[in-house]
Amino acid sequence: MNREELYRLRSCFPETPGILGKDEFFNSAVLIPLIELDNHFHLLFEKRAANIRQGGEICFPGGEFDRAIDTSFEDTALRETEEEIGIKRDSIEVIGCMDTLIGPRGITVDSCVGILNIHSLNEINIDKKEVEKIFSVPVSYFRNNKPENYKIVSENSLRFFNSNGIEENLIPIKSNGPDDKRDTTYTFTTRNVLVYKINGEVIWGITARLVYELVKKINSLS
Repeated sequence: MNREELYRLRSCFPETPGILGKDEFFNSAVLIPLIELDNHFHLLFEKRAANIRQGGEICFPGGEFDRAIDTSFEDTALRETEEEIGIKRDSIEVIGCMDTLIGPRGITVDSCVGILNIHSLNEINIDKKEVEKIFSVPVSYFRNNKPENYKIVSENSLRFFNSNGIEENLIPIKSNGPDDKRDTTYTFTTRNVLVYKINGEVIWGITARLVYELVKKINSLS
């Protein structure tokens, strides 16, 4: 390789760097819904039905990016919103999209912020197979109340299988006599998790992070 070939690499780099290997993640998208009630904007939340994955957790409408039908992550967010809470996309005014959030379990979350052009929560028709209930919280609540910060310690059991399906140990072993162990830096992780506690409900994890980042943007306008 010579200098001229290296310079030709310039055309291979994106104008705006993204996420390397994003296609290998579980790619999802959510809508961060805003609704105006009594002249104040509220954030709308779902509580997931008890019998589905992560049942009982608080989230925004959203789901997996479907390459067969979605042309963008915004498409995914709007489609899932219509499926979960019955609000059609022509009643949603998207005002912008947030940066991609990478979750701790190989998930990417692209989020769009949108205004629901409806007059009351009574216009929402939830899919009870996926959603137990909805509720709204004034944006002012999040502007006036910071989230609590928790630490989660995760222990991972790592196993590697080569292309022939044979397990191999690729992580160095610490030699401590009969109690040889893999280096715990590979198997233990600690991360910060934001938590809002509101009216008996707990908003945490990815949803809380999206709320926090949105509120930071809103506060920056002041």
